[in-house]
Amino acid sequence: MLNEIMAKATKMKGLEPHEALFLLETASNEALFDLAGSIKSAIYGSRVVLFAPLYLSNYCVNGCVYCPYRADNEDMPRKRLTQDQIRKEVQALTAMGHKRIVIETGEHPQESPIDYILESIDTIYKSGDIRRINVNIAATTEEDYRRLAAANIGTYILFQETYHRPTYEKLHPYGPKSDFDWHSGAMDRAIETGLHDVGIGALFGLADYRHEVAGLLNHAKHLETTYGVGPHTISVPRLPNGMVDDETFARIVAILRIAVPYTGIILSTREDELIRRKLLDIGVSQISGGSCTSVGGYAHSDDSRQFEISDTRNLHEIVTWLMDAGYTPSFCTACYREGRVGEKFMKLCKSGDIHDICQRNALKTLQEYLSGCSPAYGEGTPISHGLMEAKK
Repeated sequence: MLNEIMAKATKMKGLEPHEALFLLETASNEALFDLAGSIKSAIYGSRVVLFAPLYLSNYCVNGCVYCPYRADNEDMPRKRLTQDQIRKEVQALTAMGHKRIVIETGEHPQESPIDYILESIDTIYKSGDIRRINVNIAATTEEDYRRLAAANIGTYILFQETYHRPTYEKLHPYGPKSDFDWHSGAMDRAIETGLHDVGIGALFGLADYRHEVAGLLNHAKHLETTYGVGPHTISVPRLPNGMVDDETFARIVAILRIAVPYTGIILSTREDELIRRKLLDIGVSQISGGSCTSVGGYAHSDDSRQFEISDTRNLHEIVTWLMDAGYTPSFCTACYREGRVGEKFMKLCKSGDIHDICQRNALKTLQEYLSGCSPAYGEGTPISHGLMEAKK
């Protein structure tokens, strides 16, 4: 059975959840990592998409036990950016070289309502050279999703946190997020109201990792079966509680790449340089760089972080590191701007044709980034050799 599933996986058409879980439990590291690496290379080539999070507000009415933003945390300084402060954050991100961001905010009906989110999106697009805004906000109504779709956003991202209902209910004791069914049905509402690209994720370390992998894969299958479009991205944040060790974490990423070959797999700066390097080889295709997880932290330092980061390098150091490792850092947002989203994007990804389109655009945006490097971000650094290697 193992050999049959491995052979099926080499066709890069994905696996059924039960097949993927069988590999997770039985396949050797070498077999898993080799297969996942070959699939990633065939579909994504050497390119790695770069982005940064932008935190707008940390006011929240939810009681998520694991989150510093929870409503009953009186030690958390509460902040919400004004539109002028958002402009300054965007200017700082643009100066770094970022073109793609994901906005983050706590759930609060007065401090971060949909009107505030939409106004902030408009401000961001008008304040610098950010070309695509992905949005990670709480599960909301069909009407709110329609308004987000009209605002020209990129991917709508929402983590289920944990797919294990008893654990979910225990860790979310109050607030709108405590409703498991409302939260887990968010992607259906989003797609049905015009958001073509959605991103799912689980916070590994809350419940048994096997259950989370099963949840992610079944969620992806449900979306693809129901709407013809699976998740544009799958995120794999991990709590630093030791419940999921590095080897198991690597196996999880490999399985996700094998089972859902078309999806982008996102890894944040929660993870350190060593594990990020390993996971790039076996599945991860998008990473954050030069990240700040506090409200207003790009323009001014503060103490309102949602979580500690392990990879503290600036964006230029990340770009150079990727190039030295043979990867092509990409700041491309062309698929969104050209309408290659939803089903159109999935068809290109599944056929492998997306590789040729994206590789050219990745190189163009990398050249644009390098030509704009300021002294503060390493102008004069001998990285032209890395660029030539990436072109090859």
